[in-house]
Amino acid sequence: MAQLYRFHGGLPLDGRKGRLPIEPIRTAPLPARLCLPLRMHARGRLAPCVVAGQRVHRFEVLARPEDSGGACLNAPTAGVIEAIEPRGLPHAPGDIDLALVLRVDADSPFDALPFAPIEDWPERGPAELRARLVEAGVAGLGGAVFPTADKLMQACDTLILNGAECEPYIACDERLLAERAEEVLRGGLLLRHVLGAQRVLVAIEDSMAPAREALMAALTRINVDTLQLVEVPTRYPQGGERQLIEVLTGREVPIGGLPQDLGIVVHNVGTAAAAWRAVVHGEALVERIVSVTGPGVVEPANWRVALGTSIADLVAASGGYTERAQRLVMGGGMMGVSLPDDGFPIVKASTCVLVLDSASARPVEAALPCIRCGDCAEVCPPRLLPQLLHESLRSEDIEDAAQLGLEACIECGLCDLACPSHIPLVQGFRSGKTRLKLARRKAIDAHQARARYEARAVRLEREKQELAARRAEAGKQAASRAAIAAAIAKAKARSAGKSAESAREDEAP
Repeated sequence: MAQLYRFHGGLPLDGRKGRLPIEPIRTAPLPARLCLPLRMHARGRLAPCVVAGQRVHRFEVLARPEDSGGACLNAPTAGVIEAIEPRGLPHAPGDIDLALVLRVDADSPFDALPFAPIEDWPERGPAELRARLVEAGVAGLGGAVFPTADKLMQACDTLILNGAECEPYIACDERLLAERAEEVLRGGLLLRHVLGAQRVLVAIEDSMAPAREALMAALTRINVDTLQLVEVPTRYPQGGERQLIEVLTGREVPIGGLPQDLGIVVHNVGTAAAAWRAVVHGEALVERIVSVTGPGVVEPANWRVALGTSIADLVAASGGYTERAQRLVMGGGMMGVSLPDDGFPIVKASTCVLVLDSASARPVEAALPCIRCGDCAEVCPPRLLPQLLHESLRSEDIEDAAQLGLEACIECGLCDLACPSHIPLVQGFRSGKTRLKLARRKAIDAHQARARYEARAVRLEREKQELAARRAEAGKQAASRAAIAAAIAKAKARSAGKSAESAREDEAP
């Protein structure tokens, strides 16, 4: 059994998963239209390669990254691009960006244009396999949505498949492991091949009995020494990338560093399965498993759902809302983001649609002054001092907050839970990160403007000096020409004088 370590802070939380881990995954019905935001990945907006009115096939590329790497956006069904228009983003409420509206072909929605399967992938080079993952739109399905190919650029020693689904209410990964364990493991071997890793650690929580049984059976069938199943204690936020690395290896990823700096790469188990389907079966990532749950839903379930399906359609498939439904959340009970309505689409980042009632939603209480108790620091996994961050942000000292590690905050919500003064710390930290980005953007813009001004001043001075030099040179040349002309005139005059004198001498008797 592998030695396990413990990360700083964290709390054991009630999972509140109900029967989701043991109920089979259902397939959501296709809606009439799908809304596909062009800003679906961590690397920004994609550039559409289709136009309104164009018919497309399932798996066909609809939008591409503007630079190398990244991940494409593919058609979840056959249909017609009805519009390219601004829509709201569920993973960034309040933001509006361009989205493709796809009218689903009701007669033949699964009319597909798959990629050529690469069954001999162990004999193919990493670059070719990464290119397939880009074309097939494979990105992180744990929530961060970082393009998978970009995380496969640097060789590593250890690949971790993250199935430690610690967020309350969410069970999409747990059920995926229970039903498709072999695909996850084979996808892990494929990613290991691309990375050149020596071992693959498959991490799940010790409470995931159905997933454990399925993985053990799959490991027996595959029979590869490089795969190792590791059960970690159920403690939130165990599934965080940095926390999981610390638990499995005893090593901490430094603030500002990356797991790759330690020779480690972490991928979600759903991402591994998607990579396997993309390479071996030629299927693009056009659907994902989503937990629809909470006391505000009539019939909680895990759904296999086409990207772009509206939350309203998905909740309707789950029987609709209960009378107690009060708050709609995209994500889990700790890190989820509240949504104003259910018109937003399911995207690659959508792990869960959570509908809370008044009893399950954390009450919004009036914030009291910080009493410096330190409870927030005790539970903070990145070892930050949330109380000091709070004070810096309150005093508008954004640079001091940055020095205190604002960007290292993982927004897990434990400081909010621990605070006896009911201060909405995470809300302030999210706002602070946005302000810090804006401040740095302004600083960069100011630096670039100053550089342009200085470059212009240097150019103008150079042009001034060059003009003066040209004028001086022109003056010298004019003086030289005048001197030459005078000399010539003098010579001519002297010659003319001599000629006149000679003529007079010839005329003398």
